[in-house]
Amino acid sequence: MIDALIAGRLHGIAEQRTGHAGSVYVTCKIKAMTDDGDNIICNVIAFHDAVCAHLLQLEDGASVSVSGALTPKVWTDKQGNVRPALDLVAHSIQKLAARKDN
Repeated sequence: MIDALIAGRLHGIAEQRTGHAGSVYVTCKIKAMTDDGDNIICNVIAFHDAVCAHLLQLEDGASVSVSGALTPKVWTDKQGNVRPALDLVAHSIQKLAARKDN
């Protein structure tokens, strides 16, 4: 397990789901910028009530910072390019700012 802090912008909106045993959790995607200016998508899942509630309040594009257990992965896009991805089980969240559209 890697203990990580990811900061970026919410990509889409968070979704509440229910597991097979009736447990409630929230999933979302955070787009974070890498050192070379590319973006990487972090798939986030949260089980703690407070973290879930905060994620569900955010709008698409909101700045957010989450920390938790990180698992790096790779996937292959439709063109056959291998791309990095991150999965994070969020233990805490800090809402940075709401996005304002002009």
